[in-house]
Parts: sequence; structure tokens; C-alpha cells
Amino acid sequence: MENNNQNQINIELPEDIAEGEYANLAIITHSNQEFVVDFVRLAPGIPKAKVKSRIILTPQHAKRLMHALAENVKKFEQMHGEIKEFDQVAIPLNFGTPTTQA
Repeated sequence: MENNNQNQINIELPEDIAEGEYANLAIITHSNQEFVVDFVRLAPGIPKAKVKSRIILTPQHAKRLMHALAENVKKFEQMHGEIKEFDQVAIPLNFGTPTTQA
């Protein structure tokens, strides 16, 4: 009998991380070596917002994340119906680098 434990990873989720952070804006920048995704929480009527979490990825991992998100959105919509998109609101961002929004 083969030992299937060779291909398993034990991932620990600390309680403070398991609570999560709410974000309603993602700011994505990249260099030739990495992608940086800053998750921000914007509040209506407040002109200042803080980055709640920053994730730094290799280009390969960024592409895997993109595919995984697309697959999960497709599965979600199959179960719950199409996700309606709202018109994007122009938000002046002053991070000092070229950015895209998600």
C-alpha cells in the first residue's frame, strides 16, 4: 500500500488570520519579478483609506491565482446566478506607481 501522505501539505490557519479582512478595492502593481496586490477598504464619504493587506506573488503564482479566481467565479455563478457588475467609480489613487484596479 502506497503512502499518500507524501503529497499532502499541513496548512495552519492562525485564529487572527482566519477572521479575515474586508476589502472593497484591490490595487495591483507589478515589476518584472513580482506582482503586488494591495487590498484596501474604502468607506463612503471618507477621502482616506488604508491598505488592509498586501500580498506579493511571483508572476507564475499571479497567473495561477487569476485562473483559480476565474474558475471559482464560474462555479459561483452556476450555483447562484450571474454576478452583476456596477459601473466603476473613478477613484484618484496616489500610490505613486502605475496601477490597475480589480
